[in-house]
Amino acid sequence: VKLLLVPFISMFFLTLLLLFLALFPGAFSCCTKISDEIPKGILRRVERFEMQKADGLCHLEAVILYIEGRKFCVSPRIRKVKKWMKKNKHKIPRRKPRGRKQRRPKIIKKKEKKQ
Repeated sequence: VKLLLVPFISMFFLTLLLLFLALFPGAFSCCTKISDEIPKGILRRVERFEMQKADGLCHLEAVILYIEGRKFCVSPRIRKVKKWMKKNKHKIPRRKPRGRKQRRPKIIKKKEKKQ
């Protein structure tokens, strides 16, 4: 009976781990340190950015800048960063809306005959 229980318990914990990773993908990619200064040329090379909130998963509020596949964590309170984020809102990755889009019904106008 004990031999059958060991694989079941290990599979159970593996399933729980995978479920946790699926539900909280950002749990292991939080910024743990943030920079209070940013070099001049960095903001020009940013490909996209994300906001990290100080909630249950991450303990620091930060702006995550992605440059050439690398991530840099900076303080959202830096005046230069705030100004740059306002100009570059389009670089925030958009989440796809869930569910089906509703199609608009086509309005067909009938041509009136001249008499």
